[in-house]
Amino acid sequence: MFVEQRHELILREVRERGSVRLADLVERLGVSMVTLRRDVEHLAGQGLVNRVHGGVTLPPETAQESRPVIERSLTIGMLVPSATYYYGTVIKAARDQAQRLGARLVLGVSRYDDDEDRKQVGQLIAGGAEGLLLTTSRQPDESHVAWLAGLGVPAVLVERIAELGGPASFMDAAASHHAHGAFLGTRHLAELGHRRVAMVTRRSPTAPRVRHGFLSAVRDLGLETPGEFGVEQDGPSDEQVAQVVRAIGDGSVTGLLVHNDEDALLLVQHLRLAGVRIPADVSIVAYDDEVAALSDPPLTAVAPPKAAVGRSAVDLLVRRIEQGPALAAQHVALLPELRVRESTAARG
Repeated sequence: MFVEQRHELILREVRERGSVRLADLVERLGVSMVTLRRDVEHLAGQGLVNRVHGGVTLPPETAQESRPVIERSLTIGMLVPSATYYYGTVIKAARDQAQRLGARLVLGVSRYDDDEDRKQVGQLIAGGAEGLLLTTSRQPDESHVAWLAGLGVPAVLVERIAELGGPASFMDAAASHHAHGAFLGTRHLAELGHRRVAMVTRRSPTAPRVRHGFLSAVRDLGLETPGEFGVEQDGPSDEQVAQVVRAIGDGSVTGLLVHNDEDALLLVQHLRLAGVRIPADVSIVAYDDEVAALSDPPLTAVAPPKAAVGRSAVDLLVRRIEQGPALAAQHVALLPELRVRESTAARG
């Protein structure tokens, strides 16, 4: 890992947590304590972090500047399509940040239903929400324009990015940079010598951005791409697994990026039953890192910064509520990270 990458990761950890122990950073970065102390001293010398006994914190003035101020009681409504997989972490971080700022967060769950989106938002506003965190059931498009314009309260898109140039694109938004994450995962496979890679994915609001990052990496790194394997909404079918097995068996695929990691776990189980060895026959990178570490073998995974997204969304919304329309709109793109485990290996 390059020095600049270590510095970036140290700053990310401190910004997300407020403070972090040196021992945790040593384990997280995989470096010696001597190297870590040198990095921290460099960052402290630039005024980017503050050294404390056994750890690192944000400088007091930075922590104060990064936190919006609430001068009254405030209720925030949050719409999510699911309260479990993936979004549980986003919700918890948003709730904790709201509490730190003196606000109350109220949740509505739509179960990926457009009509339920509108119903839940109506109930949140009727219940006194003065601002909304919105993760709509799909990416906002022209059908959302009139609805979003008529909400009557400030709103921030969470893990959703509106079409460029559309009215919704002028809304504040906080989201993981999924294209960047997919690029990282695909580049990892390329660096291990895998030239024939494929993507496995189901339909989801996030899939197009993951696909964009994957295809960008294939193009920029000069990889061969045998295409994309689809997955049913309830997981890979027998025929879909058979297609992947055939591609691995005839050598047309040696590396897979699988979105999401719940499907990756199911795929791994099927591949093992078919006699496919991981990573000897195929290297696998999962996407989301919700349960990837629980696989056998533990899966290398791209981890979106879910907690940071939740906190950033609350900060954006509170600033919007307190400062009004004069504040310039912001799109905050937070970078995922790659967590390397046992499912990827150099191509023999």
